[in-house]
Amino acid sequence: MNNTKAAGQTRREKYEQHQRRRSMLIAATSTVLVLAALMIFVPMAPGWEKVQKSFFNAAVLTKTFPKLLDAFLVNVMIFVWSAPAIAILGLFIALARNAKSPALFPLRIFGATFTDVFRGVPVILTVYLIGFGIPGLGLPRPWNSPFIWGSLALVLTYSAYVAEIFRSGIDSVHPSQRSAALSLGLTELQVLRDVVLPQAIRNVVPSQMNMLIALQKDVSLLSFIGPVEIFRQAGVFKSLFANFTPYVGAAIIFLIVTIPATRYADYLMARQMRERR
Repeated sequence: MNNTKAAGQTRREKYEQHQRRRSMLIAATSTVLVLAALMIFVPMAPGWEKVQKSFFNAAVLTKTFPKLLDAFLVNVMIFVWSAPAIAILGLFIALARNAKSPALFPLRIFGATFTDVFRGVPVILTVYLIGFGIPGLGLPRPWNSPFIWGSLALVLTYSAYVAEIFRSGIDSVHPSQRSAALSLGLTELQVLRDVVLPQAIRNVVPSQMNMLIALQKDVSLLSFIGPVEIFRQAGVFKSLFANFTPYVGAAIIFLIVTIPATRYADYLMARQMRERR
């Protein structure tokens, strides 16, 4: 009986391996066919030469790419100081919305209002309103810097989304765990700190990774209020060379950064699904 079971498992594993190889072969073949069709038929379009000259000019890309990389460091800098602030404020808003005590009801109202307002207003509008409005008060330098207020606009907007993700993670922890911890003599604060939050944060890591990827791209919106980051620098080169290739160069830089991060987020989500199963 054991031999039959072992043989059955072996046959199943061989069948699954065969199916994986077949799927990979079909996927590779279809990908090659699509790429070949693009390479053959796109250049046959009547305006391809003009598009190639305007968007895929190798000489312009070579001249502008190093400067675009330098400008991208501004994006990275804004991202680096905004991301921790978003995580902290988002977690605070989530905890405020989940407050159970009647005395903390004003915090719940504040959290709900915060998320409703900043999720309801488009990011670009928040950037304009804060980035131009607060410096318009006549604040002295450096407090009138678009870096500060543009970053604040991103922090407020993304904190609203991050707070909802954290809140879903907190709600995903089964109430029985909270009850069990309270029965052991832990206080509400200890339960939240030692039992609920560690599980909640672990559950939402893949979703938060996707928010980080979106934040990295939306940093470019600050170019509308002054900072010379990669999008604005690409616009300068576009005007200088009368060519759109710098925008393609900027897109390439973003893809170099975001594609590995996206794949890592997918890996985390797949691993989480496997653990739940």
